[in-house]
Amino acid sequence: MARSVADDWVGTKASDALLRPVRTGNAFEETVERLLLTIRLGIVGPGERLPSERELADRLGVSRATLREAIRELQGAGYVDSRRGRYGGTFVKDSLPTRRPRSRARSRVRSPQELDDVLVLRAVLEAGAAAEAARRQIGASEERYLRERLEACRSADKLAEYRRMDSRLHIAVAELTGSAALTSAVADVRARINGLLDDIPALDRNLRHGDAQHDEIVDAIVARDPERARRAVDEHIEGTAALLRGFLA
Repeated sequence: MARSVADDWVGTKASDALLRPVRTGNAFEETVERLLLTIRLGIVGPGERLPSERELADRLGVSRATLREAIRELQGAGYVDSRRGRYGGTFVKDSLPTRRPRSRARSRVRSPQELDDVLVLRAVLEAGAAAEAARRQIGASEERYLRERLEACRSADKLAEYRRMDSRLHIAVAELTGSAALTSAVADVRARINGLLDDIPALDRNLRHGDAQHDEIVDAIVARDPERARRAVDEHIEGTAALLRGFLA
């Protein structure tokens, strides 16, 4: 896998937060879940290689047999390919499966209260993460890492890729806090938000507005202004919340 600036600074990487030991009661199911989150949130992107079987098994705290079974299921579902040889391994497929449209009756939220619950959780976690990242006074390599994620989001040319890069940018902000627990929580809530976004139309104007708001969030963090960073995230996620409430509530 190509080296990026992510390798140049010491922080809490999203992969460390997601690929953490699973609970033994549902080891197989949780292994599949963690690997899917890692792929869907763009932690390991299309065409990139997952960590080795040995490393994944160690990090997830599962047997290699359980891990192999999980990888076989993901391969069958069209998310990964396994290759043999010196440069082999398990690679995320270039084109990921698309979800079939669902009727409103099958939406991921069952009530306005359930929708508000996830939106409030997101607001608290992501605004707090941005403020803490700004408070920590990030260094030059961390700024490059953040701007790399920003550019990847801006240059995404397909909606599915944009969603992954958007998620990676927000998770990158949490990574800069140095908190594995916060990074994991932000990743989890982003997965829930992305599931909700799959239930509503993608609006071009909203996406362009989101790019401008991303710029403001990153600039506020780099400027070491916690309150500005918090306000920028609040404004950004409230726009998304308004659309979700309008279409789903």
